[in-house]
Amino acid sequence: MPKTAGVVATLAGGGEPSSPVQKVWKPELYKIQLDAPAPHPVRCQRTLPLPPANSTADAVENNSQAVRLYGSEYHGVMGHLEAEQLLANAPDGSYLVRRSPKTDGYYTLSVRFNKRCKHFKVFHKPGSGHHLREQDKHYETVHEMVADGLINFHMQLYASPIIQQINQQTKNCYQQSPYMTLNRRKLRALSNELGKSASVDTSDAAAPMPSVQDSPPQPQQDQQQQQQQQQLPQQDPMPLVYEKPHNFKVHTFKGLNWCEFCANFLWGFTAQGVKCDACGFMAHNKCSELVPPKCVPDLKCIRGVFGTDLTTMVQLHQCNIPFVVRRCVEEVEARGMLQEGIYRVSGFADEIDALKLALDRDGEKTDMSEGAYGNVNVIAGTLKLYLRLLPVPLITFQAYPSFMAAARNGSPAEQLQLMAEAVRRLPPAHFNCLQYMLEHLKRVASHYAVNKMNEHNLATVFAPTLIATPQHMTNLTEEIFMLSSLITHCEKIFASSSRKQ
Repeated sequence: MPKTAGVVATLAGGGEPSSPVQKVWKPELYKIQLDAPAPHPVRCQRTLPLPPANSTADAVENNSQAVRLYGSEYHGVMGHLEAEQLLANAPDGSYLVRRSPKTDGYYTLSVRFNKRCKHFKVFHKPGSGHHLREQDKHYETVHEMVADGLINFHMQLYASPIIQQINQQTKNCYQQSPYMTLNRRKLRALSNELGKSASVDTSDAAAPMPSVQDSPPQPQQDQQQQQQQQQLPQQDPMPLVYEKPHNFKVHTFKGLNWCEFCANFLWGFTAQGVKCDACGFMAHNKCSELVPPKCVPDLKCIRGVFGTDLTTMVQLHQCNIPFVVRRCVEEVEARGMLQEGIYRVSGFADEIDALKLALDRDGEKTDMSEGAYGNVNVIAGTLKLYLRLLPVPLITFQAYPSFMAAARNGSPAEQLQLMAEAVRRLPPAHFNCLQYMLEHLKRVASHYAVNKMNEHNLATVFAPTLIATPQHMTNLTEEIFMLSSLITHCEKIFASSSRKQ
């Protein structure tokens, strides 16, 4: 990689020193799940023998039903040794369905994982779907069942230390949870409303008549009360008197979702965790047992967009670019292009937090004008915050190695070609948003003579935000060079990518 003078970044903790919030989501389980084998049905290549002529009507119907239920991966009557021999040279994730000799009432699912063959009794219940045991998950297809099983096998094999840490958590983790980090200001506002309602109810009540026992509190009692108040956790925005149990139910999450208690990925294909029907709190089943009974149903209406997976967001809003990104970019381009140090100079954290709350609450209708937020650095800081809180960064975990390999190529022409190939590895939502952001940063850099922010300076600011860098990484020299190249050549890179897609 070419040497560039002064291209060294030592941003402690993998984030900007002035960042109001560090990355809150933990990517390890998500990255482990990415490596889980995919299901591969082994199609039956032989003509299944018809039931014997003297077979009962039930036997004939059962044979026909098996073909309807399992399709071409149904291999008829087959022993486990024959199934293992058939799967011996198949890749992990390969599976077939068979009927074991001398069995009745169920079929057998044979799956290859970790170079071994596993066998399971599989049942089907009309209206409920396929399952291994009645109390287990039910699936619409065997393919979904195998996909979910392979993920769970893979997680048990490679993620057991992380899962063990999750199971060893305590209730003390709640105050540092993503739920509190992302919603603290909202909870404080809702708490104030609860407090006002409580004070009104109290003032309307009839005051009790003083009695001999109702003596004024003594100074010693006042001191004890003050000490007790000082011992209360100051970081909890909800009053301790407020209690409402969460209504957690097993939930199948669409898209990518993370536990709001432990910050780890909700892995699996179906029924990955639980969700509170009232407030929307999402968690692993084990983590939900540690969540305090402080359900705030009103919070469900303002959960907003910060901290939500990008693909999920654009599908939900039927758009190519999330409105937060678009609105912030439009505002910066309208009144921040000539601002010295734009994106490098941070706005006040309280104002950024207030704008985040407004965007979560009001969405597209949020007033982001100069009259509402005179300091354009607040707009820029909010955009960086939104991108930093994405569970999967714009340059995804899967695509990151390809981008870095491209940047290390010494030939400029080959480097651009490899960059274009790396960009095509991105999911559509990430592809579109990254292109939008890079083209914006290119326009910002064109005013370098005034704003002092060229491609390299902007890459230094955005590298910890846009790239999946490990928390412990402090030297981002290569990442900054790669991102600077993307900004500089974004038009050529994306034009080439678009032509080949």
